[in-house]
Parts: sequence; structure tokens; C-alpha cells
Amino acid sequence: MAVGKAREQRALQRQERLMDEHVPAIRPGGFCGPLLFLRPRQLPPPVAFCSMPSPLIPVPPATFDAAIVDLDGTMVDTLGDFAEAIRRMLADLQLPAIDAAQIEPMVGKGSEHLLRSVLKHVLPAADSLQAEALYPAAWDAYQRHYLQINGQHSAVYPGVLEGLQSLRAAGLRLACLTNKPGDFAGPLLQAKGLDGFFDQVFGGDAFERKKPDPLPLLKTCEALGTLPARTLMIGDSSNDAQAARAAGCPVVLVTYGYNHGRPARDVDADGYVDSLAELRPA
Repeated sequence: MAVGKAREQRALQRQERLMDEHVPAIRPGGFCGPLLFLRPRQLPPPVAFCSMPSPLIPVPPATFDAAIVDLDGTMVDTLGDFAEAIRRMLADLQLPAIDAAQIEPMVGKGSEHLLRSVLKHVLPAADSLQAEALYPAAWDAYQRHYLQINGQHSAVYPGVLEGLQSLRAAGLRLACLTNKPGDFAGPLLQAKGLDGFFDQVFGGDAFERKKPDPLPLLKTCEALGTLPARTLMIGDSSNDAQAARAAGCPVVLVTYGYNHGRPARDVDADGYVDSLAELRPA
């Protein structure tokens, strides 16, 4: 018993000596605790952070200078908005309807990809040329209807306000980066009372390329005045994770988003949270 206590005491003393020697905590197996933690270089990585005590040491919020937060599926459940705008669009084009459950895996790669996916779904497989021919009219109808109903059939996920408040309280600069067109993103954030949290808001049409290309993240870091390695990406899908990896940003995924019909934990990320309220400074 005395040996066990002595070992624990030595471990505590060792952690105290290493308080100034930190690197960002990377948890390949998952993320089940507060986000803003670092791991001492000399300590081995936790084998199963979720099932055993963690050697992680809480550190000041200065670990990160900023965070980039995705919108659809991360902060706001917008599937209802997508479904309603698409329902009206298809009615205008006299095309068959599509269920919201069928739309969900199509969300996340921008409106252009969404509409082309919907048209391919409702038209016979042999009519790919017709789908492209209808695309301009579909785009115009979708834009018109989405602007009319933007935010009316969507809801902020539980824990989002608390998470954003904690990140702000930690002194982090925040940007919203989404593949949704900017004309949709800004009004949606305002309608949901989230716009005041963000120093920058960039839609999918703000840059030459969209996520999963790293360019939007790099440009957003530039606008925030932060280095990618000190800028946390928070999203819900492989688009966010792939873009973050390529840009050199640490990335955490929420487990409740869309992610093209795949579980978020199947995606390579540095951590996973079930609620943004779990993103608390140490």
C-alpha cells in the first residue's frame, strides 16, 4: 500500500515539474472531457481516455488563440430548412418530392452539390443531361425559397450557446466558416442569436474553393490573425476534419451532425464531443 502511495506521489511531483513543457493533446481514441488540455511531452499517451483516469494537465486557454466553427450540423440543425426549400423548389419544377431523411446525407458540401444530388435522385438515372439542364432553374428557385424560410424550420443544438460563451470567455477569437452561401449564413446566425459571438463569418462562396479544401481554413486563420496550429476547427463532418488536417489545424467533431450519413467517430479527428458545452477552458 505504501508503495502505491509513493508511486502516486512521485507521479504528482513529476507532473508539477513538467507543467511548463506542453504539447497539444491528441486523443486518437476519442474525447470525453474538457477540450482545453495539453499533455506533457514525457508522459505516454492515454490508452483509453474514456475508460481510465487521464494524466492530462489543465492549462491556460492560451493554448489556442482562436476557433473556427462550422454552422450546419454543428451549431444549427438546418435539415428542416433544407427540406422545405427543396420541397418548394421541386414543386416549382414539377418534379417528385424527396424525404428529409434522403436529403440529410447530401448536406455539407455546399448548395451546388446538394441541388445536383437532389436532381439526380428524383430523375431517372439515364437523365443526367436533364439534371444539368434543370440546374439553373433549380438554383434560382432554391435560392428564392431558402431566403424566404431561412431559419424558420431549424433549431440551435443544445449546448451551443454555452460552448460559444465558454470559448469567448477563454479569450478566443471566433469565426464561423461554412459551405453554406454567405447570403444564407449571416441571416441564419442573426436569426438564431449567434452572430454576436463571431469576429468573422465566411460562407461557401467567400473563397475560390470550399471545405474539404484547406484554403477556406487558411484564409480564415489569416483573417483572424492566428496560426493554423493555434486555431481549433470545430465541425461535424469529414469535410471539416480533412480541411483542418490539410491546413494544420487541430480539429474536434461533434457527434450529432450530418457527416454524409456516417458516424462522426469514424472520421480521423483529434477529439469528439457530444455537445459544444463540453468545450470548456481548463
